[in-house]
Amino acid sequence: MERKDKTTGIVTGIIANLVIVKVDGPVGQNEICFIRHNDETLMAEVIKITGEQAFVQVFESTRGLRPDSKVVFEGHMLEVTLAPGILSRNYDGLQNDLDKMEGVFLKRGEYTDPLDREAQWEFKPLAQKDDQVVAGDWLGEVQENGMPHRIMVPFKLKGRHTVKEITKEGKYRVDDQIAVITNEEGEEIKVTMVQKWPVKMPIKAFKNKPRPFKLLETGVRCIDTLNPITEGGTGFIPGPFGTGKTVLQHAISKQAEADIVIIAACGERDNEVVEVFKEFPELEDPHTGKKLIERTTIIANTSNMPVAAREASVYTAMTIAEYYRCMGLRVLLMADSTSRWAQALREMSNRMEELPGPDAFPMDLSAIISNFYARAGYVYLNNDKPGSITFIGTVSPAGGNLKEPVTESTRKAARCFYGLSQSRADSKRYPAIDPIESYSKYLEYEEVQKSLRENMDENWINKVTRAKDILFTGKETMEQINILGDDGVPVDFHIRFWRSEMMDFVILQQDAFDKVDSVTPLKRQKYMMDKVLEVIDKEFEFQHFEEVGDFFKRIINQFKQMNYAKFHSDDFKTREKELDDIINERVQKEPAEN
Repeated sequence: MERKDKTTGIVTGIIANLVIVKVDGPVGQNEICFIRHNDETLMAEVIKITGEQAFVQVFESTRGLRPDSKVVFEGHMLEVTLAPGILSRNYDGLQNDLDKMEGVFLKRGEYTDPLDREAQWEFKPLAQKDDQVVAGDWLGEVQENGMPHRIMVPFKLKGRHTVKEITKEGKYRVDDQIAVITNEEGEEIKVTMVQKWPVKMPIKAFKNKPRPFKLLETGVRCIDTLNPITEGGTGFIPGPFGTGKTVLQHAISKQAEADIVIIAACGERDNEVVEVFKEFPELEDPHTGKKLIERTTIIANTSNMPVAAREASVYTAMTIAEYYRCMGLRVLLMADSTSRWAQALREMSNRMEELPGPDAFPMDLSAIISNFYARAGYVYLNNDKPGSITFIGTVSPAGGNLKEPVTESTRKAARCFYGLSQSRADSKRYPAIDPIESYSKYLEYEEVQKSLRENMDENWINKVTRAKDILFTGKETMEQINILGDDGVPVDFHIRFWRSEMMDFVILQQDAFDKVDSVTPLKRQKYMMDKVLEVIDKEFEFQHFEEVGDFFKRIINQFKQMNYAKFHSDDFKTREKELDDIINERVQKEPAEN
């Protein structure tokens, strides 16, 4: 799209953040332009072109902007800067470094460099002179907060290139030349550690090969046990306000088996974004023993920022995630909340007077969400090394209505559905993931079933299905007991209900404030599931329904004490023995043989 001469134009109309520009030359879809307003320069993006008119969405407040303001088109799309030094940064949706900005409020028209240009990095060459390389191949690497940050052949280059020069090992700044490569015509291209890439174009520096299905261990039992997500998979967490979406995302970010974590706050309230800024630098990383922020990048846009900036934030986050995936790393991308992104799309669509879909969202909302989710995935790079992006977004449906367009559109795109329940949150059953409404489509994949049979249990799928049946039956039984009364149903109904309660308290619920219970490895999850099912399979003798509740409460308490104890420790074994003693008190004795 880049042109020698920049196209210019003048503002002819203003509708909030939508500005209509009359242009004097060619412009392209999604091209970036700058609008001159007094002493300020406002960045905008072309979203529609009609004849000599370009409709642009401005990433800043347009208050005070007047017609006849001058506009200059840059000849390129909205880009992110990719180089060492991205980790531990706090960016906005345009990749401005928020820590370099002064004052409580962001100043309109102020843009900062996302990198520290003076920092020096210990460079180690990986390629050699005369090597044949293509876009995305590794030329060298530096250590970024203990992570290998690969310096790659620029993604924009096409065809094969030859390494003419490669810099020797040593300390360099990001703008220093680290290699010279030549294309098939013999032209020399100087390579630094910095490259740019349009945020709305996926980076595809990888091979088309069948992907394996590896489970992503999150340490959250109601996810890993009942509805697992795979590495490179997609999922989303819808739920009403106050049901724990943000807290659950933080837990997954901290505990999941990932090398890099990217948090996209795409339109959350100011206080929630501040919590991210305050908490992440303090969180201990269970995998490295360092601070979690050292392998995290935060993209923050609050709900009071212009809608265009909200939309940009999710694309900026995904592009940075793709960049690290091309290094052969496992990336976890968390977006909170994609409802704000969809609302930004709705506002701009309405301002352009497009034909509205359900609830005034764009007609192509499902396609936009699906295209974005499709950028996640497990890939093989040119050197056959694997890399992955696991994407989990949250949705904030108005009034907790899971039938609204954003939730329904996301449900079509994501493979895992972790619906949060208001009733579970109100009764303090956290994580408040509804075990009956939630699902993982990965459990239907033959490759995932094979992996579970090999790594968990030959009958693991059957056990998971049975656990869900127990929970569903328990819910139905509870409704019958509520209608007919405790003494209006047989004792068997109470046993059925309390069996489901045991499954709920022991497997589904976790204490995020307990160091042991907050994260549960898969081996422990399997052990506890087997133990719960073992108890459920036993037949107990009860004379009255009140005995049932008292007995199962004792069992549940013992199980919870086991959850708090270190796995297979003396305390754990003692609690388990006490549990077995309680069970043997009530277990129905089989008649002796004559």
